[in-house]
Amino acid sequence: MPILFYFNDTNFKINKVNKIKQWIKTVIEKEKYQIGKINYIFCNDAELLEINIKHLNHHTFTDIITFDYSEKTKINSDIFISIERVTENAVIYSKSFEEELHRVMIHGILHLCGYKDKGHKNKLLMRKKEDESLEIGKFL
Repeated sequence: MPILFYFNDTNFKINKVNKIKQWIKTVIEKEKYQIGKINYIFCNDAELLEINIKHLNHHTFTDIITFDYSEKTKINSDIFISIERVTENAVIYSKSFEEELHRVMIHGILHLCGYKDKGHKNKLLMRKKEDESLEIGKFL
């Protein structure tokens, strides 16, 4: 399956790789899309901030940046995730690190499936889709 994981300047390693890949594939197919090639790049705050400044001209920390190279309904992407930001957000939102990580991972996928998170209605729909996707992941 063309979902790959890379680790830049972090000691983090992902658990349950095959289950996570299957979960992501299930969510993508549920949304009527196909997997092309998806690269998850786990990094630190400094790297993601540099990407945020360079590509989006945002001078703020973020937990995820998703680059969309999709072709029609075939999803291709590089998804950068800051492990430091996920760790901090897990504490802020009183979630386990794993739950917050999975939410962020699927958040990027949902963006690739056309969901937005700007504006109140879009945020509510995105959160609903994240919750539904996390439920799917519990049974894999």
